[in-house]
Amino acid sequence: MDNLPLVIASGNKGKIQEFKKLLDGLPFNVSTQPIGFEVEEIGNTFMENARIKAIAVSQETGSLSLGDDSGLSVEALGGAPGIYSSRYANSDKERIDKLLAELKPFPNRKAKFECSLCIASGEKVLIEVSGFCEGLITFSPQGENGFGYDPVFEVSGLGETFAEMNPEKKKLFGHRGNAFKLLKPELKKLLTAI
Repeated sequence: MDNLPLVIASGNKGKIQEFKKLLDGLPFNVSTQPIGFEVEEIGNTFMENARIKAIAVSQETGSLSLGDDSGLSVEALGGAPGIYSSRYANSDKERIDKLLAELKPFPNRKAKFECSLCIASGEKVLIEVSGFCEGLITFSPQGENGFGYDPVFEVSGLGETFAEMNPEKKKLFGHRGNAFKLLKPELKKLLTAI
């Protein structure tokens, strides 16, 4: 089986690049969802949103689709921004500024990134997995790599933010990489079944 179409249910360029790297070596012809195609995230969990996106994009394109939903949950903020991570403010800088301002009165900086992945074919869900990464929110942005909350999320035990890591290290320790470690064997099983 060579170059099976797989549409990533996202328009986020940073996310697409990460997925292309993660899928490298698997026989997929990776593309992005159609330009202008929007899916309303109405789920109450990361997994529900990943499923909604994967099914909608697969139905729209007629191809296998990979949907993901991921975000940051901060303990002192009752799990916020959570499923609203990308809608917390209008830009990465504004989201970081808002998060740091809301966290200012709290000594507890514990947080975790979660990533839920769903592979769908039409309305049928084929695979679902979730990965996590524990860490702390820094007091100010650190590093130039990555996107989103990467500059303020310090991975537990490593002493550096995602934005300070190279892509290979982020892939090794990050929530998306952890979810993908669970997804990859399931994808290989799926490929042998097709």
